[in-house]
Amino acid sequence: MRVPLSWLREYVDLPADVTARELATKLTLAGLEVETVDELGADLTGPLVFGRVLEIEELEGFKKPIRHCKVDVGQANGTGEPQEIVCGARNFSEGDLVVVVLPGGVLPGGFNIGARKTYGRMSAGMICSATELGLWEDHAGIVVLPEGFGAVGEDAIGPLGLREDVLDIAVTPDRGYALSMRGVARDTAALYGVELRDPAGLDVAAPAGEGHPATVDPAVCDRYVLRGVTGFDPDAPSPLWMKRRLAHSGVRPVSLAVDVTNYVMLELGQPLHAWDRDRLKGALRVRRAAQGEKLETLDHVQRVLDTDDIVIADETGPVNIAGVMGGLTTEISLTSTSVLIEAGHFEAMHIARSSRRHQLSSESSRRFERGIDSAAQAVAATRAVELLAELGGARVEEGYTHIDESAARGPITLRATHPGDVAGVDYPEGTARTWLERIGCAVRGDGDDAVLEVTPPTWRPDLTDPNDLAEEVIRFEGYENIPSIPPRAPAGRGLTPSQRLRRTLGRVLADTGYNEVLSYPFVGEADLDGLQLEEDDARRVSLRLANPLNEREPLLRTTLLPGLFKALARNVGRGFTDVALFETGLVYRPRPGATRAPLLPVDRGPSAEELRQIDAAVPDQPRRVGAVLAGSAERAGWWGPGRPATWADAIQAARDIARTAGVELEVEADRHAPWHPGRCAALYVRVDGERLLVGHAGELHPRTVKAFALPERTCAMEVELDRIERARGGDTAPTVSTYPVATQDVALVVDESVPVGAVGDALAEGAGELLESVRLFDVYTGEQVGEGRKSAAFTLRFRAEDRTLTAEEAGAARDAAVALAAERTGAALRG
Repeated sequence: MRVPLSWLREYVDLPADVTARELATKLTLAGLEVETVDELGADLTGPLVFGRVLEIEELEGFKKPIRHCKVDVGQANGTGEPQEIVCGARNFSEGDLVVVVLPGGVLPGGFNIGARKTYGRMSAGMICSATELGLWEDHAGIVVLPEGFGAVGEDAIGPLGLREDVLDIAVTPDRGYALSMRGVARDTAALYGVELRDPAGLDVAAPAGEGHPATVDPAVCDRYVLRGVTGFDPDAPSPLWMKRRLAHSGVRPVSLAVDVTNYVMLELGQPLHAWDRDRLKGALRVRRAAQGEKLETLDHVQRVLDTDDIVIADETGPVNIAGVMGGLTTEISLTSTSVLIEAGHFEAMHIARSSRRHQLSSESSRRFERGIDSAAQAVAATRAVELLAELGGARVEEGYTHIDESAARGPITLRATHPGDVAGVDYPEGTARTWLERIGCAVRGDGDDAVLEVTPPTWRPDLTDPNDLAEEVIRFEGYENIPSIPPRAPAGRGLTPSQRLRRTLGRVLADTGYNEVLSYPFVGEADLDGLQLEEDDARRVSLRLANPLNEREPLLRTTLLPGLFKALARNVGRGFTDVALFETGLVYRPRPGATRAPLLPVDRGPSAEELRQIDAAVPDQPRRVGAVLAGSAERAGWWGPGRPATWADAIQAARDIARTAGVELEVEADRHAPWHPGRCAALYVRVDGERLLVGHAGELHPRTVKAFALPERTCAMEVELDRIERARGGDTAPTVSTYPVATQDVALVVDESVPVGAVGDALAEGAGELLESVRLFDVYTGEQVGEGRKSAAFTLRFRAEDRTLTAEEAGAARDAAVALAAERTGAALRG
């Protein structure tokens, strides 16, 4: 909301020495965040004066029309002689009152004005347009002022309001009242302890007859006012003061009828709509749209309506999407002489959903969805028709339509000391009552120990419970006056084992070349399709957000992979060919049969049954670690050739995670989307003797690579960290032996279908307690081992804690390991 300071001062007697920046600071501390203070016209310098066009000479022989003018600027030029100015505009005549900047002046934007010869004539100054003066965007020509606006030769900067301080306020969703001059003025008056001249304080006479016929659905509209005027002059211009205020508030002036509705909306916060009444057919009806109904809105878009949309309809069908945008068929035109003004109070949630559904965020919908004054409709409509009569020569019809289905608001009960209890501050007696009455509440009850009955005003629909009222008292008393007392952390509490593990994992993965990313936890059906998931895959069972940030991603993720894939594609698209990324985060897996959590009241704690229902509705949220890598795992250079990243690197990342957690990872070939069926590994850990699946790793399926626009042969890994933690033992220091190691190498030939991991597992089990580690260092296929066979070479390290092993002991352990591998996998010693 943009608030011109001069307009604000019409409703509030601010002290003369209060600057815009001082007011901005005070409003921000009270909860209305002023983002910027625009000092319009600060770079404008004179002489800028009123002038009278005396003579116009049309210059010929040029590609565009050019006029040489003589303009009376009085004594502003120091001589009293007419000023000679060359101008290309065509919208003024001899005798018109215009605005002239003389040589030496500077217009907004640093445009210096001087005297120079152009088009063969001397031009000393400029006749100014609204755009050049910074008033509003208008390229139709120069500004022609009404008679009596100013005297020739007098300074024009002040009367035109070219220097103005404008506060730009970021209005939060709960403070819809601040989207109006009236609302900001009310808070300002309360802060400075001065009286408010309420612009809504009009005396509205009861209707002296029937207005335009209308009916409403009370479920979607509880108050509806229609007021009409006849004899309106469609050629009547909007006055300069109105156009200037609209422009300063960020609204483009259009025509008098439209400008009046926008002006009243900015002034009172009540959106209005103006119809050409001659284009309406019969009575109006406020209702929900029928499924499939269509309406062409003012932006020339044919829209298919939803049953959740509120529409205004006549006998021909919908003519408005209520609170969002009007229809094209009843638009005010340049020939409209009979105007019907609408002011309604529509159900806020319907307006919010319609605005998002049709992707139409208008000034009207922004106010309706935040909540407007439920009693300002008659005042706003009356203010609008009176302006049309005053400025456009219209006649106001005394009969009008006023449908009131609203219910009176009940009181809210709170202790007078409640705001102080919430803030932790002892406020003086009567503080709560004082501030609540200043913002318009009706308060019953006295004394600091009293229980107050507070009835919020109609313009504050956001005040619904005691804590809302406490917030009002606290913000006017000053958030900055609440003492900052940081809690004292008890000694002896550090990071939990789980937190320490996550931090260690991050360091380990970073040390091995991975960069951490944080992805939004939202996915869409297209992402799940890109993962090549079957229809019955458990990862397709997901929670749908009621109000997603992006309609294409309305689901909470059930896997980390889509976010990692998008981050990888984004980095590759920016020229990074060798990329390794990882992410640690939660995924969301709905429980079978889960229902929606109950909406709890705020005046008491939840019951045991309510807590049970909430817990049942909350999805399982296991913590996972995912990684994705593409390009080179080792870059080429003077040190030698590089090495591309393969499925083995993805598995190694999982092994690093398990090793960091102190867990042994078991790897087994598997088929699992989105990995390549021949290059996918299932990852297991053992928990209390039970083999537990913790994730998968390998090379991605080509169709997944194509769906996410990834580099060829991209590899990925995802493991469930919670399950790995369950497999952890206690944090014990490793045993370090002082005796030397005995190393034995074995090369075993097995069938090509036998997993090398199974051979290694058999060696480890057969070697017994003396084995310290087993490591694969070579895999060979070729003529020497025969077709369909492969050779796997392992290094076995043996060590005893209490002695140096003899060659016989190491050899015996080696033979036992080979024997078990032969028994289980059919392995034979090579050579």
